[in-house]
Amino acid sequence: MIPTLSGDDRITRLFTLLPGSDFGADALSVIEAVGGRTVPWSEAQEHTFDLVIAASPKGELGQLRGAHVLLPHGAGFNKSIPYEGSADSASGLDPTYLRRSDDATPIALHVLAHSDQIARLTAVAPQAARNAKVIGDPTVERVLASRSRRDLYRAALGTGSRTLLALTSTWGPESLIRRRPGLPAQLAAQLPQDEYQLALIVHPNEWSRLGSYEMTQRLEPALAAGMLLPRPRDEWASVLIAADALVTDHGSTALYYAAAGDRPVISACRGGDELIHGSPMDVLLNGIPELGPAEETEDALRAYRPGLAHAAARAAFSHQGDALRRLRAELYSLLDLAPPAFHSPGRPLPPPAPPARAPSAFDVHAEFTAEGIHITRHPAGMGTPGHHLAVEYGMAGEQLARSAGLLYRRPLGHPVQGADLAWTFDGWARHTLSEYPGCRTVAAILAPGRCLLRVRGHDRPYAVEVDPLPENGRNAHVDPATATSAVHAWLSSHEVRSAAEAALLTCVIGERALPVRLRPATAEETQQEI
Repeated sequence: MIPTLSGDDRITRLFTLLPGSDFGADALSVIEAVGGRTVPWSEAQEHTFDLVIAASPKGELGQLRGAHVLLPHGAGFNKSIPYEGSADSASGLDPTYLRRSDDATPIALHVLAHSDQIARLTAVAPQAARNAKVIGDPTVERVLASRSRRDLYRAALGTGSRTLLALTSTWGPESLIRRRPGLPAQLAAQLPQDEYQLALIVHPNEWSRLGSYEMTQRLEPALAAGMLLPRPRDEWASVLIAADALVTDHGSTALYYAAAGDRPVISACRGGDELIHGSPMDVLLNGIPELGPAEETEDALRAYRPGLAHAAARAAFSHQGDALRRLRAELYSLLDLAPPAFHSPGRPLPPPAPPARAPSAFDVHAEFTAEGIHITRHPAGMGTPGHHLAVEYGMAGEQLARSAGLLYRRPLGHPVQGADLAWTFDGWARHTLSEYPGCRTVAAILAPGRCLLRVRGHDRPYAVEVDPLPENGRNAHVDPATATSAVHAWLSSHEVRSAAEAALLTCVIGERALPVRLRPATAEETQQEI
């Protein structure tokens, strides 16, 4: 809505909140965050406005004077809300709220996202349908306009070459977060850290119901494992664009994901009695694989049939790419104004925030095959112990560090000002092996693809080099810490006491096989500051 009227100094934009909403406090915080000016409901009732724009027909909206415009709320009119309005009516198409009394202000324009919705609206509220027009969905327009920023969003999230798996939850008793509250933690434990990144997109009403503190407390195991939890204003849509695959319930967020490109989508729960038969989400859920236990996630994703998601988006959104222009024309027609010569095309979605936390200790499973050393890392404590425990020095707790078979460190940031005292690799390695007698190997990551490593009892340190793997015109980089685990496992399985000889190893991560070069480190390298 905002881009359609921006850049026009003849228009003053005000906000008010209808009384009676269970989620009013969070709605006001969003208005405050964008710097909007609010008008108390009692004051708003005393004025006549040129336009009254809302995304829901509920409440006492008819008491506001002015030309009423009803915008789409969500996509597809897919769910009913038990104990509210008419039984079995889709939220947003409920005749209880669309039929206005004689003394209430009628709806001047009911904006619909798809031509099929005209027939659905006519069937339940013929009078309301007379002022309905198929314009398209303003939210999907912003998603479509931001698709070219996918690489930017993935870089901001630190996704790299991993598969970003997003979970989406609507609100209410049939939502994913209430029906399968343990699924995020189960997936965080099941999916290998170097192959997957996990995100959970939660409906704003659930954020309001629980509050940020309670939400994060309930999701603590998954968040500690690095799961993304985007805020519900803009970040959720940026994460949808960045995602490679989706696990959904019956909420319409999946349709916005589908509009941004045909990528795998599977269902975690199907909405029960809330799901409206024949709605776009009903059609989508009936066609996609259903996820059973978390252990079956990868099988379910492979079972997805390409084209289903795109077809669902076409059934939910008409006039893709043109909805904002059409909406602008309709709004200025109601205002009886000529649109200004210049207007904003709308801002693309901002980059999302990176994960607030990242795991710093891993149970590492190592398997030796003819292909090479298969390395699978899981956050420590979320699964069975593996070949060794790898811990990031200075980041994990002391108890984990003292249990580690491999301690590794990443480069420290440069001091802003003043004097500095920096370890050389040789000094830090000797100190750390002395301080942590249970640790066999220490490693320092110097740069992407380059590490130094010392093993207890070996006469010289090693240099480790990993090249990126070319993939379809791109280079796939892996976390160098994973390569140090492969070297640690290989050295542990061989009677190697001297670094005099170089070796070429193959580190296998999922379906990627990366060559790892191991050679004696030079004296100059061992004195390098880290």
